[in-house]
Amino acid sequence: MIQNKIKKILVPLDGSKNSLRGFDDAIYFARQCQATIIGLHVISVPTSMILKKRKLESGSKKSAELLMESAKTKAARHGVQLSYKIIRGGDPGFDIVRYSKDHKVDLIVIGARGLGAIKEAFLGSVSNYVLHKAKVPVLIVK
Repeated sequence: MIQNKIKKILVPLDGSKNSLRGFDDAIYFARQCQATIIGLHVISVPTSMILKKRKLESGSKKSAELLMESAKTKAARHGVQLSYKIIRGGDPGFDIVRYSKDHKVDLIVIGARGLGAIKEAFLGSVSNYVLHKAKVPVLIVK
């Protein structure tokens, strides 16, 4: 049975409606499989912002921590354990796939489109990248 194989679910969260819907689905699956959730937030810092990076990261990290703590509380209300990680990176799709490999997750649940400025016709560039590069099942939530 597949539910016996899913023990760690990775959910990239950026605060977008799609990522929050994905999180709701991840809670459902985690409850069904007795799995844990890892929330991941990637602070993307453009290279042009190197000099202002510390100030930018400080504000971004605070808002990311608020988002993740809220997610942790919501998961706990549903009887699901959530741990989270906030990382800095230049390419969220690559960073999500690398994190999934390094931490041996069993499933990635990701929103179809996040908060990125560039949007593709049907899928966001990050979810599209994750779908094609991840070595584990990926659930894309619209």
